[in-house]
Amino acid sequence: MKIRISPLIIHLWVSSLDFYWIHHQNYELVDLLSHAIAVSRNMCTNGKTAAKERKKQELPRHAGSSAAMQRSPVDKLPFTLGDIKKAIPPHCFRPSVIKSFSYWSTTSPLPWASCTLLCHRRHHANTGSMENDEVYVAKKKSALPWYTPYVFGNPVGRLVYIVLQLTLAWPLYLGFNLSGQPYPRFTSHYDPYSPLFSDQERIQVLISDAGILAMLFTLYKLTAAFGFWWVVRVYGVPLLILNALFVLITYLHHTHWVLPHYDSSEWEWLRGSLSTVDRDYGILNHVLHNVTDTHVLHHLFPTMPHYHAMEATKAIRPILGEYYKLDPTSIIKATWREAKECMYVEPGNCNGIYWYNKKF
Repeated sequence: MKIRISPLIIHLWVSSLDFYWIHHQNYELVDLLSHAIAVSRNMCTNGKTAAKERKKQELPRHAGSSAAMQRSPVDKLPFTLGDIKKAIPPHCFRPSVIKSFSYWSTTSPLPWASCTLLCHRRHHANTGSMENDEVYVAKKKSALPWYTPYVFGNPVGRLVYIVLQLTLAWPLYLGFNLSGQPYPRFTSHYDPYSPLFSDQERIQVLISDAGILAMLFTLYKLTAAFGFWWVVRVYGVPLLILNALFVLITYLHHTHWVLPHYDSSEWEWLRGSLSTVDRDYGILNHVLHNVTDTHVLHHLFPTMPHYHAMEATKAIRPILGEYYKLDPTSIIKATWREAKECMYVEPGNCNGIYWYNKKF
């Protein structure tokens, strides 16, 4: 008689310690990490329901494709964060412990979530800043390696880059701060004494590291009991899919030719927070609880429960006007286009404001 163990059950015991802290720090990231791993199951069991629900909740789209979009305005914002908040129904800010826990109980969060939350919080505090943002930091042309035009200037090179990015970028970012803000010394999300973290945060990194070690020991015991390829099938493949999905979503939210980037002379928190774009993932919008097409809202109000995000996004769009960006381009096409066109940033007509370019 074969014993079948769900990888979600494996996650459950090693991540329970982290959950309370993570859940009370950032609802949205918990929802993304928890449910991305369950994409295939949700698509199979809830596909028709999700399609109907999404049709009811679907936001108005820009006409046509990305070509119909215009660069985001960079004038002084005609509204404040308070104006945006007033447009949102108050109940959207109130989480339900029962509802939140019901989501988590079906797909528990990964044990390394807490160490990324600290930097995710710093990313939210510095989005769009050339000097201080933590992830997908836009590079100036002078900072690109010499081989960049040769790699990205042909389809084969771009394809290899995309594949490597989706498969290796996340673990390399965690381990070596790849694509993150440069620091004067070696930087790792697993090192509690990394310059990424403050003295108050080091204990949280150690707790997360303990969870990772517990998970590695569990995988070792499972490999000894059921074999290497069994662990690859039930754990490695789902983890690879999750990593790819996580990188893809975050990359496309922060990489687009219509989005400005600011240096210290022009950056303000609200301007930077609006330097992101919502995307349309079709049925996956619902499967991923709309983290994909409500990301602008997420940057403005990151602790808002995901189950109110659609309603809140509809409410703020009239206030944001042209400062809100949503690209309906298919995800495959958008990934290829962004890898081709968003090579580096250069100053525009206004000092301190940078835009993506691809010319060499």
